[in-house]
Amino acid sequence: MYFLGTVLAMAGQSGGTGGGQGNWYSSLLPLVAIFGIFYFLMIRPQQKQQKKHRDMLAAMKKGDKVVTRGGIHGTIHGITDNIITLEVSENMKIKLTREAIASIQPQS
Repeated sequence: MYFLGTVLAMAGQSGGTGGGQGNWYSSLLPLVAIFGIFYFLMIRPQQKQQKKHRDMLAAMKKGDKVVTRGGIHGTIHGITDNIITLEVSENMKIKLTREAIASIQPQS
């Protein structure tokens, strides 16, 4: 509560410099800096990760071993535009959307 009172008190004070443009630019600079920091530390890495995941989903093919977001391990048995048929054990197949695949397991 003390902080809010201080901010309101400072807002009521007049600058007395007469140069309104300098105050406007100096108050905008920290906002731009904060946005830049958030962009490079949070937004950009998340966009890179999403692009990598989209590319991985597009590169899937029949026979790949995958893990779903729910933790189910299986082998891709069939692929259509948005539906993947996953063979989780012998004669046990389930259908999932493409987005349900979390990762492709490396071939061993």
